[in-house]
Amino acid sequence: MKIALLGYGKMGKKIEELAKQAGHTIVYKKGSSLEEGSLNKADVAIEFSVPETAVANITRCFEEGIPVVSGTTGWLDHYKKINTICKNCNGSFIYASNFSVGVNLFFKLNEFAAKLLAPWDEYEVSMEEIHHIEKKDAPSGTAISLAEGIMEHSNKENWTLENPSEKEIEITAKRIKDVKGTHTIMYDSTIDCIRLTHEAHSRDGFAKGAILAASWLQDKKGIYTMQDVLGI
Repeated sequence: MKIALLGYGKMGKKIEELAKQAGHTIVYKKGSSLEEGSLNKADVAIEFSVPETAVANITRCFEEGIPVVSGTTGWLDHYKKINTICKNCNGSFIYASNFSVGVNLFFKLNEFAAKLLAPWDEYEVSMEEIHHIEKKDAPSGTAISLAEGIMEHSNKENWTLENPSEKEIEITAKRIKDVKGTHTIMYDSTIDCIRLTHEAHSRDGFAKGAILAASWLQDKKGIYTMQDVLGI
């Protein structure tokens, strides 16, 4: 598989390392101060850049007929626009707030817990997410995906970072040096507390999931999710 890397920070470099170990070739790299190779030689693009450049990166790939796997968060105000461009270009696209296989299984566990606990009003749900200090968006895209999973199966209608109303999920977002990503969902009552936690030990899980998604997407057209890739 010939891969274009759009975004060459820590995630881009980890994807490059693991892709080469798996026998893939990096034919194009683009970062804030780097551009090497030829995008039009790529079978697929893996996009982990920053919110300010994500839309332009993804659009360029669609226009050149290159499937895109994107893990950049913080740009989703433009998600419908990107979907429209993908369809107009007969493109291929997977966006995920988190490509880790473990996190995507955690998403399903989160939905199941929300369904199970929905009838029990004495439990109040909240969430905490912790990431490295370089992460620009808060809460994380993963935390928002988890909140949406809870809202789909409960009476909660929104999330907030402070002063939650009865219909809102409070998310506490912390930034601590060199934390890869920890997400905890808490169902608290006066009697007990139920916690579900996913803690990433390294970036390998995110990178491996993105490479898996890129390989899966190559011969397909349309817009998909990581749940499609995993068949869950």
